[in-house]
Amino acid sequence: MTKRHVSLPPLAEEGLRAFIDEVDERLSGDEDTCDVVTDVLVDLHGDRDAYERWQDGADISPAERVRLQGYDPCNTTLESEYYAEKDEERFKRSKHLQWLWRQFDATPMADNVEFALRFRRMLANHLFDSCGEGCRFFKGITFTYGHNIEVGDNVVVHDDVHLDDRGKLTIGDRVSISDDTHVYSHDHDAVDQTHVDNYHTIIEDDVRLTYDSMVRAGVKVGENAILAAKSIAGKDIPAHHIAAGTPAKSLTVKDGWESVAEPIEGANVDRRAERQLFVDLPDNLEQFDEFQRDLSPPDRQ
Repeated sequence: MTKRHVSLPPLAEEGLRAFIDEVDERLSGDEDTCDVVTDVLVDLHGDRDAYERWQDGADISPAERVRLQGYDPCNTTLESEYYAEKDEERFKRSKHLQWLWRQFDATPMADNVEFALRFRRMLANHLFDSCGEGCRFFKGITFTYGHNIEVGDNVVVHDDVHLDDRGKLTIGDRVSISDDTHVYSHDHDAVDQTHVDNYHTIIEDDVRLTYDSMVRAGVKVGENAILAAKSIAGKDIPAHHIAAGTPAKSLTVKDGWESVAEPIEGANVDRRAERQLFVDLPDNLEQFDEFQRDLSPPDRQ
C-alpha cells in the first residue's frame, strides 16, 4: 500500500520548525549539553513556572524536587553507565542526548508523528556516530549508548525497537526495522553471565527486519534480505535471502534475485568471531558483580 504525503497547518509547521531549529542550534554550539537538555525538557513538560520558583529558592516538596531535578541528565543514571568498557568521553555527551530522546518520548508531543519524527531525526544527527538523510524514528526506540551506531539514508525504525550498540552497530541505506525488533551487538557467556563479548553487527542496505525479530551480536544480515517475524538470526543471512525460524535459516531467495544470490544450501554461516571487538580494561578497575554467584561447575571441582 502506498503512503500519502501529510503536512501540518502553516502555523503549526512554523512553530515546529522554529523549536527544532533552536534546539539543533544550541546542541551544535558551545553551550553545556546538560543545560540545553534541562531547558528543553522543562518546557516540553510544562514545568517552567515550578522550575523557576525552585531556582529562586521557594519551598517545594521532596517529590517536586525529584521531578525538577530529573530534567537535568547530570542528575540521572542509565543502565549503560555501569558498563566498564564504555568510552567515558563519548558517553558524557551521548548520555545527555539519550536522556533527551527518552524523556521527549514521555511527552504528549511524542505522539504527534510529523513533529516527533523530525525532532528525533535532529537528535540522531547529534547522538549517533553518523546518520543519513530522510530517516524516520518512531516512538519507544532505545539504545545502549547511541554513539556506536551508524545509520544510512532513508532508514525507518518503528515503535519499541532496541538498537544495542554496546559493541558497534552499522545500519545501511533504506533499511526497515519493524516494531519490537531487537538488534544486539553484545553477548553474555553461558556460564558467567557477567562476562560480556562485544561485536560489530551489520545490517546491510535494503534489509527488512520484520515484527518482533532479533539479530544476535556479530551477525551480518546481507543486502536486500528479509528476517521473518519472530525469527532469531544467530548466523549470517546472505544477500537477497528470506530467513525465518529460531534459529533463522534461509528458506528461499527473493523472486527475481536468484542469479545474484548465494545458493540456499549451506547459506547461513557463523562469522561472528570475525566481528568480535576487543577492549582493554584498566588494571585498577573495581569490578561490581551484581549476582555474587559461585561459578565453579561441579564437574570441574
